[in-house]
Amino acid sequence: MVDVTSLTRSTATSESPLTRLALIGLALGFLVVFLLLPLVAVFNEALRNGLGTLVTALQEPDALAAIRLTLLVAAIAVPLNVVFGIAAAWAIAKFEFRGKAFLITLIDLPFSVSPVISGLVYVLLFGAGSVLGPWLKAHGIEILFAVPGIVLATIFVTFPFVARELIPLMQEQGTADEEAALSLGANGWQTFWRVTLPNIRWGLLYGVLLCNARAMGEFGAVSVVSGHIRGLTNTMPLHIEILYNEYNFAGAFAVASLLAGLALVTLILKTAIELRYAGQLSAARGH
Repeated sequence: MVDVTSLTRSTATSESPLTRLALIGLALGFLVVFLLLPLVAVFNEALRNGLGTLVTALQEPDALAAIRLTLLVAAIAVPLNVVFGIAAAWAIAKFEFRGKAFLITLIDLPFSVSPVISGLVYVLLFGAGSVLGPWLKAHGIEILFAVPGIVLATIFVTFPFVARELIPLMQEQGTADEEAALSLGANGWQTFWRVTLPNIRWGLLYGVLLCNARAMGEFGAVSVVSGHIRGLTNTMPLHIEILYNEYNFAGAFAVASLLAGLALVTLILKTAIELRYAGQLSAARGH
């Protein structure tokens, strides 16, 4: 007797070799046209006049200032997002409380709000015409068109990455390990450092890489709050835009190649961690 259910599943999930080749070719063609070729074009333009020109463009004072600011903002925003992400994931995955669904919605908010809108929110909060603006000015505190505003905007657009990576992992692991540690006499901090943190280390590192990549490449929110002051408040993406608008293509593509290089390094690390992370999840499911 023919198993109709098995036959239906086999027909629904199998394709002819020609169809598979067409689908693979379409996917590879899309990746080549929209991802690989633009990336090759960036490095080709950066090296068009030789490596010396690229190095000279990167050593230009405004370029160095943009690189330093980008790294500084990432160095501030990423650790803060790590603290928030771990705390939020811990609360959501390990405890039941009123407002849990609302907290998850708030974490996802930056994914649904345009970065430009988030930048405008800070202008409304800290601008000269806002409620806080006159008080900040009277006390000599600069938020907008200064590093604090750039950091705040970057934190806003990047804070979901660590939390969203850890929440499903911690939910998958459950609370059995923590309960066992507590029953053996460990306190809260000991349980966190010796049980929870080692269990989530690969997922945490994966989220940190994604957060860092977004922090260094953020344009929209930072553009609104930075003021575009050369040598002071321009990050690498903003500096690239200014150079390109000034027809300084050598300088623009030199900085762009550095940013793309950092993105490639992040991608390689992300892939390596993803493989290890997948193995960790498989082991967790197996136990």
